Amino acid sequence: MATPEITTLPGGVRVVTERLAGVRSVALGYWIGVGSRHERPDRAGVSHFIEHLLFKGSSRYDALELAELFDAMGGELNAATSRDSTVLYTRVPDSHMGRALDAMSDMVVAPAFADVDSEREVVLEEIAMVDDMPQDLVHDLAATAVFGDHPLGRPVIGTAAVISSITPRALKSFHAGAYACANVVLAAAGNVRHDALVDLVAKWLPKRSAVPKVAEPSFRGAVEPRRLFAKRSTEQYHVVLSGLGLPRGDDRRFALSVLDAILGGAASSRLFQEIREKRGMAYSVYSYTAQYAETGQVAVAFGTREENLGECIEIVERELVALGNGEFRPGELERAKESLHGRLLLAQESTSNRMTRLGKSLISGLELQTLAETTRRIDSVDGEQVATLARELYAPTRFAAAGIGPKRGVFDRAVGKLTR
Repeated sequence: MATPEITTLPGGVRVVTERLAGVRSVALGYWIGVGSRHERPDRAGVSHFIEHLLFKGSSRYDALELAELFDAMGGELNAATSRDSTVLYTRVPDSHMGRALDAMSDMVVAPAFADVDSEREVVLEEIAMVDDMPQDLVHDLAATAVFGDHPLGRPVIGTAAVISSITPRALKSFHAGAYACANVVLAAAGNVRHDALVDLVAKWLPKRSAVPKVAEPSFRGAVEPRRLFAKRSTEQYHVVLSGLGLPRGDDRRFALSVLDAILGGAASSRLFQEIREKRGMAYSVYSYTAQYAETGQVAVAFGTREENLGECIEIVERELVALGNGEFRPGELERAKESLHGRLLLAQESTSNRMTRLGKSLISGLELQTLAETTRRIDSVDGEQVATLARELYAPTRFAAAGIGPKRGVFDRAVGKLTR
């Protein structure tokens, strides 16, 4: 495995690369340390809105020129906003790396903020689309159930009220404070030479240092478990049972990844097998985790019809209690570890996945671990560590419950035992 190289430029931008001489592509990603958790209530969704506007043109390219440029290179330019970061990324043939980086740098540093009103309508349509998709909307509801009125509990996409009214001036002001060079990481993986990339970035980005002007209110203390329900005329009840998890720097995150794989993170996991395969009570059932600087979230999600809702929740409760009691099935722990090893190994064959690992690590302040070290940490997890975490994080009575469906009373009765 190649050793990543890291350089911090005079303006504060960090450049991290991983060279893979056997490929003909380069994955590039500009990572900015700003997301929905950095927004005031009256700016909810501004990070995501700015992400959209990056594609509407910059100081040297208009929107059509950007689209034509990346189409001509055979690459796809995309972006994403999360609760704590924004990324603009692409993957192109190595011969086009300079052209791609030139355009992306201009988009990040000097967006034109053109066509704000037309793109405002696009974002409002996106908000409406999510509202029409209960299987997605329920996860925003779950975040609110766990984190309350803290920014971590707000939808990343924002609210229609804010997006409808925010001005171009406010967008530009937020961008100037959030996209300061000291808050930017450029990650690259593939057939790339580190020094050459550093020289290109130094050519196109500002030399002067700027301190990011974004607030990051810390989440302090647990929120009492709560139930949140949104009434919709759906055929299924979409449910997420969730609670506080681990911060991203917590050493127990390796045990948590094993626990998540056993519970609902794979086809052989307990919830998938018990709820879907054996009983046919759900098409979609899974578990997931999220980690932030000072806290995290663990969750179980599924969608099922009314007649199956109570039994699904009983199965979830039973499996959580069993894991907390250390009741493992033959080969279960080892199989979960091997699954994680396999996913890590397969991810190494993708320049995009390697770039993401580099960018996420640096922008979030995590140590860049080698594949061997990560594998060793997963291998060191034992059953007692998994059971302890299950008791601490997945105790049914500490879970908040979020649901979408036709009848509030049906939902309340089904989840009552978990939240009383």
